[in-house]
Amino acid sequence: MHTLLKGALAVAIALSTLEAQAQNADLILLNGKVFTAEPGQALQQAVAVADGKVLRVGSNDEIRALGDAASKVVDLGGKVVMPGFIDSHSHSIFGGLELISASMQDEQLELDAFVQRLGQDRDSGKARVGDIVVMNGMNSTYWSQADGLAKRLNRGEWANLPVVLIGSDHHTAWANAAMLKRAGLDAKRVRGLSELEQRNVAHDKDFNPTGFVVDSGFDLVAAAMPAADAKTMDRAGVAAVKYNNSLGITAWMDPAANGSPGDALFNIKPTEKTVGVLPVYRDLAREGQLTAHVAALLVANPKSRPADLDTLDKVRQQFQGIPNLTLPGIKVFADGVIEYPAQSAALLENYKNSHKPGELLIDPKHFGELVSAADARGWLVHIHAIGDRAVRESLNGIAQARKDRQSGIAHSITHLQLVNPQDFPRFRQLGVIASMQLDWATAEAYTVELVKPYIADDAYRYMYPAKSLLNNGAEIAGASDWPVSTPDPLKAVYQAVTRQGQEGVLIPEERVDRQTMFYAYTRNAAQAIGLGQKIGSLAPGKQADLVVLDRDVFTVPDQELAEARVLRTLFEGREVYRADDVPAL
Repeated sequence: MHTLLKGALAVAIALSTLEAQAQNADLILLNGKVFTAEPGQALQQAVAVADGKVLRVGSNDEIRALGDAASKVVDLGGKVVMPGFIDSHSHSIFGGLELISASMQDEQLELDAFVQRLGQDRDSGKARVGDIVVMNGMNSTYWSQADGLAKRLNRGEWANLPVVLIGSDHHTAWANAAMLKRAGLDAKRVRGLSELEQRNVAHDKDFNPTGFVVDSGFDLVAAAMPAADAKTMDRAGVAAVKYNNSLGITAWMDPAANGSPGDALFNIKPTEKTVGVLPVYRDLAREGQLTAHVAALLVANPKSRPADLDTLDKVRQQFQGIPNLTLPGIKVFADGVIEYPAQSAALLENYKNSHKPGELLIDPKHFGELVSAADARGWLVHIHAIGDRAVRESLNGIAQARKDRQSGIAHSITHLQLVNPQDFPRFRQLGVIASMQLDWATAEAYTVELVKPYIADDAYRYMYPAKSLLNNGAEIAGASDWPVSTPDPLKAVYQAVTRQGQEGVLIPEERVDRQTMFYAYTRNAAQAIGLGQKIGSLAPGKQADLVVLDRDVFTVPDQELAEARVLRTLFEGREVYRADDVPAL
């Protein structure tokens, strides 16, 4: 019987192969330089697409033979073709909301010029959220000028108008006196907070809040902000998809899909009604506008226990069967951010100025139970870890799941700003994907002025240690954390390769090669979001998500990587973006 089954299986495989070979291509792309993201495979010349899937890659002659009179044939003229880019950590709906709202996009202005900009966006309505003025994308260097902000935004025309300035890191913010009053954040309330929470609300000696807030302090302010209406959120969703497609992005992991703008994500206590931006994705799909795969994760409270996953599963069940939307697991915050003055990332050695190690949000004694329980359900776990202690404890949690069972599920840790060398080999040993925002690996104020003076020199040596992780066998997946930084994969590739910034080169020993990054934004990212069998490489049977680039990114000088642009993006074999100067397919 066993022999008969093997024989039947062989016949079935042979028949399916013959059927595929007999199928004619809908679309044929010739004369290209095709990076398939299949390990060890050389660059190919051509691609055949049928019914939204890759039929075959190969030489011009091989692919041309798969066409007939009805096939659309496109001569690429030597252009580079890759699988559609995949972002393994993008808050895309929040990014879309910033596209249609007021944002500084990390631009730094003198305070008077900034207040003038804020007034213009207030008057145009762009910065209005209800009766509150909100400016997104604030560079963290503004927080050291909090006194100057207070002098300008707590008097005159601003005295009775609530104002919230939200950091581009989405962990920090500043609120004027009118907004602090709206939030009920006064000396009495600050005095009643725990010592740890008090550190997240800047205050004077009498506990009067001065405006700057971080993480749980930001949550207190955000709770008093009006929620965006459904129409606005749907507009944000449309803007997000179009912008991603324009950058060649055809898939992303949304790591906080049960969160909405203004939600207290760091200490979220979800219920089955905490659905966040999931309705936006549902609406996009219903209208045929979700031209990307979205792997939506649900944020679990860092102190969650296994039984709490039942609540998240009730949310998951409400959004099953939606085209191009999967809900493969959970996201957990292990700590906050490292930059001064927030310093809420959890370190192995104390910050030099505060003599404190930051805030570890997860409980090391029980975190492994949560990871293992998620793993047992078949869910992937994606962990925010900035500081080296947070990274170590995250690895420890995943180690518990691997000890309990070898599920093969691709768990991941994201951000990885500091990693202790002792933990480098553990990524490979535990099968943990390193989801890295390497656009951040630059010598600038964030990494030099706001970090270097405050942490141990030995720790700083391993800022965004991409090369060290790679050398120890880790699999790196590309990520942006948009809208914290640009979602443009090609700019991130440039940054990972050069690590060049306004203040020099950030730890040049940690540069990686461009081929590593091309895999990071295709095959590896597909694994990280749980869709490695469906997308991420150009192989027969996989979905035909493709990007055509304007230059040979394999050979151009490093600087040109940052200037490269997308000419076409195909999703399921159909064009969803085309540059203005490119003819339609």
